Amino acid sequence: MKGLVLSGGSGTRMRPFTHTSPKQLVPVANKPVLFYVLESMAEAGITDVGVVVGDTADEIRQAVGDGSSFGLDITYIQQDKPLGLGHAVLISRDFLGDSDFLMYLGDNFVVDGIDPLVREFHRERPDAQILLTRVSDPSSFGVAELDEGGRVVNLVEKPEFPKSDLALVGVYLFTPSVHDAVRAIRPSARGELEITDALQWLIDQGLAVNSSLVTGYWKDTGNVADMLDVNRRVLEGVERCDEGDVDDSSEIVGRVSIAPGARVRNSRIVGPAVIGADARITDTYIGPFTSVAEGCRISGSEIEFSIVLADASIEGVHRIQASLIGRRAQVTAAREAPKSHRLVLGDHSSVQIRI
Repeated sequence: MKGLVLSGGSGTRMRPFTHTSPKQLVPVANKPVLFYVLESMAEAGITDVGVVVGDTADEIRQAVGDGSSFGLDITYIQQDKPLGLGHAVLISRDFLGDSDFLMYLGDNFVVDGIDPLVREFHRERPDAQILLTRVSDPSSFGVAELDEGGRVVNLVEKPEFPKSDLALVGVYLFTPSVHDAVRAIRPSARGELEITDALQWLIDQGLAVNSSLVTGYWKDTGNVADMLDVNRRVLEGVERCDEGDVDDSSEIVGRVSIAPGARVRNSRIVGPAVIGADARITDTYIGPFTSVAEGCRISGSEIEFSIVLADASIEGVHRIQASLIGRRAQVTAAREAPKSHRLVLGDHSSVQIRI
C-alpha cells in the first residue's frame, strides 16, 4: 500500500498566517500538523508516500525533505491549481500505479492514528473505505448517507440541506478502481473534481464503499479555534521534561516540557505546556495548554491556552489567552491613553459611570 498526503491549498481560513507559511506547517505542541500525518503513515507501515504540493511546495520540501527522518520515502507531486481531491488523485496516477493507497489530508488530525483503519481495509478490502464523524454543522463538509444496514448509499459535498450529520474525515483508502472514478466525473459547481463524486460513482457502479466511524478525537485544523483545540488535545499527553535552565525563583507546576537551551527566570509555568529550544521566559506566568516555540522572548506577561510561534516576543502584556501569535511577531504594552467618555444625554437623564 502507498500513501498520498495532500499539502496544497491556499489555507484562506488561516490567514494571515498562511500568507507566509503553509497551513500544514503551523505547529501544535511545537510540531507541524503535517508531521503528525507523516508519522501516522509510518506507524501504519506505509512508507512509500507521495506528497501533493502547490504554491508552497518549497516550504514543504524544506521542512519534510526526502522523508528519511520519518522513516518514509517521499515523492513530491506538483498540483498547479487546487482543483479538488479528485484532481489530486488524477495527477498522482503515475506515482500510485496499480497499488492500493491511503489518502490523508495534510491539515487533518486523528489522535488515535490510522493503523486500525488500514488493518480493517486489508481484512475486508472494499473498493473504497471512508472515515466518518458526527458534526453539528454538516453543511461545511462532505456528508454521507447510510442505509439501515449501515452501508454508504449517498455522498454529497457541502450540501445545503444535509441528510445526515455524518461528515467525511480527511482519511480515505482506495483500490485502483478509484482511478476510473476520477476520470469519469466532471468538475462540480466549485470547479473542482470532488472526491465525494468519485465515491458516489463507485457506489453507482455497484462497487463497495465501506465506512468506519471515528470514535476518538478528530479535527480539521482549518482555522485558529481548531488549531488551539488540537494544541490542547496534544498537550494533554505531554510528559514533564526539564532540559532547560530554570532558576530557583521560578516554579514549574505539572507536566511542562522545557527544551534544551531554554531559560526561565522568576516565572511560573503551569502545565500542560511546552517551551521550545532557546526560548527566554522572564517575570512571566505561562498557563495551561500553551505552546511556546523556539527562540521566543516573553517577559513581564501572562499567557495561557495559546500558541506562540518561533522567535516571537511578548513584553509587558496582561493578559493573553486563546491566541495564535505568528513567527517573529512583536507584542508590547501600549502606553496608557487618557480615559474619557462621550455622552449625548436627554433631559432628566441619570447615568452611572465606573471610574
